[in-house]
Amino acid sequence: MPVRKVEEIITPSLDAMGYRVVRVRLTGGTEAPTLQVMVETKDSQATRALDDGGITADHCAEVSRTISALLDVEDPIPSAYVLEVSSPGIDRPLVGSDDFSRFAGFEARVEARRLVDGRKRFKGKLLGVDSDDVRIETDSGVFSVPVAEIATAKLLMTDELIKQTAMARPQG
Repeated sequence: MPVRKVEEIITPSLDAMGYRVVRVRLTGGTEAPTLQVMVETKDSQATRALDDGGITADHCAEVSRTISALLDVEDPIPSAYVLEVSSPGIDRPLVGSDDFSRFAGFEARVEARRLVDGRKRFKGKLLGVDSDDVRIETDSGVFSVPVAEIATAKLLMTDELIKQTAMARPQG
């Protein structure tokens, strides 16, 4: 799959530049697909868990130039494509155990690949990760969803998330 190959190609260089690849997606048709690369700064992951990834327009331009150069050499996507680099944003996707731990206490929507306790969709407060399971408190109770079975997950825009994000941003 080209997306995995793209991620393998770009991650070491972006990591060395101080960025974490959050997600890589290839969307659109075969005529002019869009390669979406979402990144955050490593320091935002460690110190500012609730900001927009610490990414500015200048960061996006720097990352875009680097990705373009790397993919021009390797050429993992057979057709022409549009490259789009962005930050994860406030209602960011959650893509691994670290994200589920980092954003514990906030509302999220989680969709499983298969039924877990009779359902695939969960909406509620993240309680973190226990072993290899994401724990989420919904209106129907607390559920444990295996990380490996999560198809998609993202934070939900709530007043509390907006408030905490604003408090986490440096004033200046």
